[in-house]
Amino acid sequence: MKKISVCIPTYNGEKYIKEQLDSILDQLSDDDEIIISDDHSTDGTLAVITSINDSRIKVFMHDKVNIKGNKTEVNVGLVSNNLQNALKYAQGDVIYLADQDDIWMKGRVSKTLPLFNNKNNINQVVICDCTIINNDRSIINHSYFSCINAKDSILNTIYKNPYLGCCMCFSKDLLKETFPFPGRNIGHDLWIGLIGKIYGKVIFINEPLILYRRHDMAVSTSGAISKTSIFFKIKYRIYILLELLKRVFH
Repeated sequence: MKKISVCIPTYNGEKYIKEQLDSILDQLSDDDEIIISDDHSTDGTLAVITSINDSRIKVFMHDKVNIKGNKTEVNVGLVSNNLQNALKYAQGDVIYLADQDDIWMKGRVSKTLPLFNNKNNINQVVICDCTIINNDRSIINHSYFSCINAKDSILNTIYKNPYLGCCMCFSKDLLKETFPFPGRNIGHDLWIGLIGKIYGKVIFINEPLILYRRHDMAVSTSGAISKTSIFFKIKYRIYILLELLKRVFH
């Protein structure tokens, strides 16, 4: 069986992080690991994580470094950068992404990990559906895929991103193609999904295996109506295409 690394970027997540970690730990083996990169939380996030007292949880702090490798100011707020820091420490064969405030449903591992158990899984990405909930775990929508009409073509993906990070798992081999993430703050989920589509294979599972929490403090806007302008959307998509071309033809 392949070893799992679950990578979680955290920042001021004390309210929900224990519930999330409990739901993940229940589905991991003794050889698996949870890699947490914390963006210097100012609440009790780290204390809550420490109180769980599980050796499978490994915490690393996320600091901004300059070109010479010297630590500079704390880099708070860029989830993609914080996640990339967690990914650097992952030792597993298959990497699962997770948010600090969601909940893994039963089957998150058992229904996805077997898809990686052969030699042809290099650069493979697996995306499951999720059920969208609010702060109190009341269901907002039973299926995220139904909201976005998920398709795996590259052009459709750039138009409407079906790659929700908390629903993704992928073979560690893919990291050599995704790293480093683009300099600007392109969503890590979109970037990993597109690179997986270009260099490997993407599989969609139409069963919700995550309770995806939407609330006022959430960083992501997935599952909600976008408030960004048409100009920004066009500019963002052009930038993504340029970054893809640069990566493919480097």
